[in-house]
Order: sequence, then C-alpha cells, then structure tokens
Amino acid sequence: MADNTLWVAALTAGTAVLASWVTSRGTARAARIQADAAAATVQADRLRAARRAAYVDVIEQAQRMGDLYWKVTDAHGITDAGERLAALEDLRLRLRGEYAVLRQRVWVVDLEGPAEVASAADRLRSSTSDNWRALGAMIAGEADAAQRFNECYAPFWQSVVTFVEAARRALHETRTD
Repeated sequence: MADNTLWVAALTAGTAVLASWVTSRGTARAARIQADAAAATVQADRLRAARRAAYVDVIEQAQRMGDLYWKVTDAHGITDAGERLAALEDLRLRLRGEYAVLRQRVWVVDLEGPAEVASAADRLRSSTSDNWRALGAMIAGEADAAQRFNECYAPFWQSVVTFVEAARRALHETRTD
C-alpha cells in the first residue's frame, strides 16, 4: 500500500505541475491578447486624433482663403482705381501666403490618409487656381475678370464641402487603413 501512496502522490504532483503550467500559459496568452487589444485601441485613437487635427487644419485654412476671396470682391468695388489696384495687389500677396499654408496642410493630410480624403484635399487645393488667375486678370484690368473671379467661388466652396464629407466618413470608419 505504501507503494500505491507514492504513485498516487507522484501522479497528483505531476497533475498539479501540469495544471499549473497549462494555467500559466493560458493566463499569459490572455494577458498578451489583452495587451495587444489595448495597444491597437491606443494606436487607433492616436491615428484618429492625428487625422482629425490635419483635417481641421485644412478646413480652417480653406475658411481663411474664402474670407480673403470675399475681401477681393469687396476691394473690386473700390471706386478709386489706384486704391482698388493697391487693395487687390495686397490681397493677392496675402492669398499667396495663405495658399502656401494650405499646400503644406494638404501634404499633412496626404501623409495621414486615407487616400479618399487626401484626394479631396488636393482637389480643394487645386480649386484655388482659377481664383488666383482671375485675381491676376483683375489686377491686369481685364473687363470680365471680376465676374470670372466671382464664378470661381462656388466651385471652391464645393471642394471644401466635399473635403469635409470625405473627412467625416474617414473619421467615422471603424478600421484604420
């Protein structure tokens, strides 16, 4: 009987060691899965925050440019030709500086992604070209330049709206391209 007790004790000890090993492996695996899930959540939150900041910067810059476009229309209404020309030239310089900022912010959106939003941001940037050319024509004194400039505002603003819609969709997606 003493022999059986030794075997039972050894079998019990072996079972306890095996159960402990299996439990520790399961616990370690569960902890690893939980840590990976937490890291993925943190990464997704960081990506979303970076994208949101980049998108907001583009929207704010587009708003600044839109405000200057309104000022161009106002400046065109100045009756004194010298004052009008000076105001338009000043606004053109300011728009050039604002465009440089917009271009840089569009590049950041291109880095942050996704591709659909980056394309919408680039289309927004490109939509400023017609305004720029029309403003140059206004300064040069072309007769229909002011009308062309005013006609450029709606496509510009539509590109802003399109960008905002693409950005909103990207921010509400559950996956992180």
